[in-house]
Amino acid sequence: MAVTRTPRDRWIEEGLRALADGGPDAVRVEALAKRLGVTKGGFYGFFADRDALLTAMLDLWERESTDDVLERIESAGGDPKDKIRRAGALTFSNDRLLPIDLAVRDWARRDEAVAERLRRVDNRRMGLLRELIGTFCADPDEVEARSLLAFCVAIGEHFLAADHAGRTRAQVLSRAADLLLDRS
Repeated sequence: MAVTRTPRDRWIEEGLRALADGGPDAVRVEALAKRLGVTKGGFYGFFADRDALLTAMLDLWERESTDDVLERIESAGGDPKDKIRRAGALTFSNDRLLPIDLAVRDWARRDEAVAERLRRVDNRRMGLLRELIGTFCADPDEVEARSLLAFCVAIGEHFLAADHAGRTRAQVLSRAADLLLDRS
């Protein structure tokens, strides 16, 4: 009777869930095996060690956060402002990517290799913002400022606990987008 192994991508997905739930310290082979309902022996058929799993997890997060998002933005079309909104929704409002992204940001504070990976991802994201905002804003200094503000709002709003003077967070974020994208 052949033994069915847990696929490699299931280990990576479970690792990403553990990362989002508890940070990199929560990514433990034995704990993942338990969550998957398997023994940890199959893990070593795919990964040399825990570090190899962590690298594979970061590889998947990076691809999904950049290449996959860019592909979806382009395939859906629309004007630059629609593309900016879509990029934000795909990345920072996404129930899957957002918790992973926030966990990677926290992890990057303590691990230089992760910080370098995050810098690469954020540089690609900022590059997209600069390119798209540059289509309707000619001043390079203003393009950079709007790009920075848009990115800070997308990330920072998840850490803000403040109320908004009788308005909902969604209303305030919509108005902020209007201001950043120069809409009325």
